[in-house]
Amino acid sequence: MLELSVRDKAMLSGELGEGAALAMRIVAATAHVMNAQELVDVSSAHIDGCLYHGSVSLDFVERFVASGTRVAVPTTLNVGSLDLIHPELYRGKAEIANAAKRLMEAHLELGCEATFTCAPYQLKHRPRLGDQIAWAESNAIVFANSVLGARTSRYGDFLDLAAAITGRVPNAGLHVTENRAARIVLEAPSFGDSPRRDACFAALGFLLGLNAGATVAAITGLPVDTTEDELKALGAAAASSGSVALFHAVGITPEAPTLDAALQGGEPERTIVVTEADLVGIHRKWNGARSSEPLAAISLGTPHFSVDEFHTLGKLFEEHDGSPRCDFYVNTSRFVLWQIEAEGVAQQLASRGVQIVVDTCTYITPVMKQISGLVMTNSGKWAHYAPANIGVTVAFGSMAECVRSAFEGRVCIDELAG
Repeated sequence: MLELSVRDKAMLSGELGEGAALAMRIVAATAHVMNAQELVDVSSAHIDGCLYHGSVSLDFVERFVASGTRVAVPTTLNVGSLDLIHPELYRGKAEIANAAKRLMEAHLELGCEATFTCAPYQLKHRPRLGDQIAWAESNAIVFANSVLGARTSRYGDFLDLAAAITGRVPNAGLHVTENRAARIVLEAPSFGDSPRRDACFAALGFLLGLNAGATVAAITGLPVDTTEDELKALGAAAASSGSVALFHAVGITPEAPTLDAALQGGEPERTIVVTEADLVGIHRKWNGARSSEPLAAISLGTPHFSVDEFHTLGKLFEEHDGSPRCDFYVNTSRFVLWQIEAEGVAQQLASRGVQIVVDTCTYITPVMKQISGLVMTNSGKWAHYAPANIGVTVAFGSMAECVRSAFEGRVCIDELAG
């Protein structure tokens, strides 16, 4: 039996407005489905629903706008279907662009922040260990749970906005401590010194998703100097190939100082040993195209590129003369763009032929000039979704291999062992 607070009941009865009543009906119905006995407060929300999928998504948000509804907690927005900073990049139908722009603007009228990023954890204010939040977007969910130690279940379109308006979510799923215990163990191979290290993290994440599904896993054997960007790549790939919302990197992430802590004192249901040959297999899966095909473009930054990744990219460009021999795109947030503009990094890369895309991503929005031929990426998420989404053939490599390939005009991947 779901027990509602006085404020919950006031929202449900319409005392706090028509929009709040609708939102609470959605949250309460979800709680019943999840067998939650109560709701809990959240300190922030991240909305995935500002990506235009048709009129129903806009109609839903416009209903809240018309009733004067506002979000109750700080709320960030995921990517939309347009780069509002560079609208000229959009290559789709005008009527869709207009509806997509309106959807993004409508969320702002509800009091959401104009972040438009799939990596809200890169913003100045982000959740802390133990914070209860309501985040949507698969890679943001897994990062918040795993790397930050905040607590969110997987919230999708409509429910995410309802949670932001009510400030409440069902006390179930990964909001509950015992549900965060690892049930399987994934033993990673040693790849700490690999020149293809970033690609190895993406491949390991893809294997994690394939093997774990929605089950919480503890990963052992990762390098002690593993970075947030590497965990970002791992989590994004795992959430793409499976439904991973939380993993524990033993000795690295906050809820896993030890394997026993990650397991919460229990025994694993199974242990999966990943070999170097397994990672090679994933790399080859993403490189099934013939090497003779022309290289149309490079696309990096799925999830959105960080400042540190831009610094690395800048150094890699310094190793080459001239400009790339194919289009070169990097997806990022407007806030990261402003930081690298202040440093001069954005201008340097632009002068070398790099097109920075903000507010959206090249695998979901018609931005790329050329998709006939191979498009190369270092992102497991991009490699997984782009072929079906925009009809491209994918090549996969490390960031360094992507840069080298761009200047060679062909896919250049180091010889893979295994």
